[in-house]
Order: sequence, then structure tokens, then C-alpha cells
Amino acid sequence: MRQLTGLDASFLYLETANSPMHIGAFTIYDPSTAPGGKVRFKQIVEHMHRRARRVPAMTSRLKTVPFRLDHPYWVADGDFDPEFHVRHIALPKPGDWRQLCILISRIHARPLDRRRPLWEAYVIEGLDDVEGFPKGCFALYTKMHHAAIDGASGVEINSVLHDLSPDFVTKLDTETEPLVEQPPKKTEMLWQAQKNTLRLPFRFVGITKDAAPSLYNAAKGVISGKLKRVNDIPRTRFNTNVSPHRVVDALRVSFEDIRSIKTAFPPTTVNDVALTIVGGALRQYLLAKDELPESSLAALAPINIRTADKLGAAGNEVSQMTVQLRTDIADPKERLFAVNESTRNAKELTNAIGAKTMTDYLQFTPSTLTASAARLSSSLSLANRISPFYNCVVTNVPGPRIPLYFCGAKMLVGFPTGPAIDSVGLFHAISSYCDEFTIAFTACREMLPDPEMYAQCLRDSLTALLDAAKQETKQSPKLTKSKAPRKTKSAAAQKVEKDAHNEGQ
Repeated sequence: MRQLTGLDASFLYLETANSPMHIGAFTIYDPSTAPGGKVRFKQIVEHMHRRARRVPAMTSRLKTVPFRLDHPYWVADGDFDPEFHVRHIALPKPGDWRQLCILISRIHARPLDRRRPLWEAYVIEGLDDVEGFPKGCFALYTKMHHAAIDGASGVEINSVLHDLSPDFVTKLDTETEPLVEQPPKKTEMLWQAQKNTLRLPFRFVGITKDAAPSLYNAAKGVISGKLKRVNDIPRTRFNTNVSPHRVVDALRVSFEDIRSIKTAFPPTTVNDVALTIVGGALRQYLLAKDELPESSLAALAPINIRTADKLGAAGNEVSQMTVQLRTDIADPKERLFAVNESTRNAKELTNAIGAKTMTDYLQFTPSTLTASAARLSSSLSLANRISPFYNCVVTNVPGPRIPLYFCGAKMLVGFPTGPAIDSVGLFHAISSYCDEFTIAFTACREMLPDPEMYAQCLRDSLTALLDAAKQETKQSPKLTKSKAPRKTKSAAAQKVEKDAHNEGQ
């Protein structure tokens, strides 16, 4: 039994009917490497059952404190049924990339059942016409509530579910027994809630005392101009109330291409390149809609603050910073350097305040009040009236650099997904696997009704950076062609390219 932290619990309190707060990923596998060249659904269910017993987040359910006087608890689910969590579905013919994205979008839009462990996995067959993948592949879409994991702990769980070779069997399968425990009684939870309430003032004073010097220095730095925070964040189509419907899409590129851009423009980083690609795509997309603001859009960038002693633990260990995407700059090279400067400023401000300060204060989040405020905000459409704190989310979670195998099937690629919530209806997830770099996005369907066009904008933004890097190095390096499932540009994208060309003249 484990009580949720204030940060973990906040993802439960902020969840509304239109804003499920789970994160996920869809991975694609080649079954030809498995014994016999096939992977059966029964094998997958048995495999997930064995491995899940090693991950408490996958076998624990929520236990709510009476009257919601305190944060809920994770308790072992004595009735854990893997067949409820692992499901089987197939794409209709032809089984292409667009059909896969539509299916995952619909599954992602559904909330999880809070009466059971907060995760689901869907085995998707019929991927017979997805460009860049061999016929006969299958996908696995897994989603888990953000209250249980963050991006970093999700990568660790992913490593438990996978092996390092097709025939490698870990000892996890044979040595782990299911956890059996008695759920807490209501009287016990009420008594613990009372004790926690009495301790809160002392904890608050202690945290405030520790944080006061850094908060004072940060405020002093902002006033003097040494530290810069992001101001004048414009409102866009992504900063209103979300609908219950979602869209998902993604693209793959060579990691070498990303590194070539970083190398051509020191001291930029891989993360700067990713943010610049997103900034260029948003600029192109909003130009096509005749909605590009004069001031730059900004992104929330989560920061992993997980320490060595927390590795392998579930829950959330994240802070955040706000970074300008410099959508107000047309030239990709200038935009990249401006993003690098914005990132440095954001890191300096976050370090001055203290990355853990926000998470420390979240333990004082009142559960009933926060949940009621989230529902009230959604029902009154307050996101349509107040200024946004940021326009979208861009999270970067590096993946493994070595091949992984699932039931003997080789993992070919993985794309993370995330929540779209009121006032922030666009979520980007940057990841990597082996020698590939992936950019996936999740959005409200009403805000982004044409995900194929936005995916093309991301490709065009990457191409512009590659061209700038080529020109910068004064040579013609061999650049790997993007492995995006679709390469045909829409008429709208071509028009934007022409407009952007004219704009630069």
C-alpha cells in the first residue's frame, strides 16, 4: 500500500470528462524474429501477466479516502485480471498508417476505469500497408494514467516488458509471486488523514523556509533583468476548451540528421533542434490558417528530476520550464539560435527557483477543491477567457539505443502519446530508439482537424533545418531520407511553402 504524492494525485483531480489524464505509446513489432515467426495473442496476455507482477503500478488500483479528506492510496488488486487489460483488435484492409492513427486516436480518447489498475494494452493486427514496415507487423498501444507514471518511469516499465534478444527470458517470469495485501480500512485511512492534516502546517513552514532564499534570489534576478521569464504568450486555436475527441500522428527521422543540425550550429543541443522543429511547424501551420500571432508561441517542457534513489520507482518526479518556440522568426537558423537562448534562460530561471520547489508545494493540494475547480473551469469554459500560460507541451524522453524484443518480436519503432487538456490542446512527445528520432503529437480533433497537414509541417520544418545545416558546413553530407509513413504534401502545405518563400524574399 502506498499513498499518492500531491503531484501524482493532481493528475486525478485535474481529469475531466473531456480531458483523460493518461499517457501512452504505440510500438510496432516484426514477428518474423519470434520463434516460429509468429506471436499469438495468448502468448502476449501470458507475457504481460508475468511481467506486470514485477510492476506495482500495473497491479494496483486506487483506494479513495472517505470524504476525499486526503490523497488516495495504491493498493494491490486482489482480483487482477490480465485479460481485462490486454485486448485484441485488427485494422480493416488495407491496414495503412492513417487507419492505425485513427484507431489509436479513438482508443486514446477513452478514459481508464478507476475501479481497476489504471492501464490498458491493445494488440493491433492487420498492419499490411504501412509504408516503411514489413507486411504482417503488429502494433501494441499501451496507456497508463499519469498519476501512476511519468515519461521516465514509463521508459523503465517498458524495459521490464521487453527483452534484449528474441530468445532471452528474464528471471522475472519465474521468481516473482503476486502481491497479496489487505486493503486499508476506512477508519485507518481517516485516522491517517487526520495525522497528515496536523502535519501539513509544519511541512509547509519547513518547505517555505528552505525555498525562501531561492525564491527571493529568483525574484531579484527577474526584477534586475538577469533572469528572464516568458511574457506576452498569445492565444491560439490550441488554447481553448478541448472536446472529448483526439487525433494522433507521428514521424520518424534519422538521429544522424538531428545530430548533423546540432553539430552545424554549436552550442545548440538535440533538445533545441526538436523545439525548433516544432516551432517551425507551428509557424507554417498557423500561417496556412492565417492565424499566426506576432509574438512567439511558448511550450511547456517537463524536466525529469528523478534522482538515483528513485530509479525504478513509479509515480512522477518532474518539474517544468516554459520555453519560447520563436514562431515569430522565419529563418530556421535564426530560430534555432533564438530557441537555444530561450532554453538557457528558462533553465537559469528554473535552477534559481529550484526544480523541486513546485513539486514540494503540490503536496498541499486540496483534493476536493482541486477536482471541483477543474470541473467548474471546464463547465464554464474558462480556458476560452483567461490568458494561456503556454501554448503546447513538448516533452523529450530518450529511449533505448539497443534493439528490444517483445515475445520474441523485434520492436521497430515507438511513438509516445500524451494528454490534451483545456487551454493546452496540443501535446508533442519527442523520443528516440536505436538510430531513429521520433516526433509524435496528440491533439484535440476540433483544434487540429487535419493532422496529416501538421505532420507535413513538421517534416518541412526539419527539411529547412537540414538545408540550413548543409549550407552552414559548406559541403554536401549524405543525409538520411525521412522515414515518415506518408511523403505526399497536401496542397495546403505546398501553398504555405510558396508563401513562406515569398515572405523570405
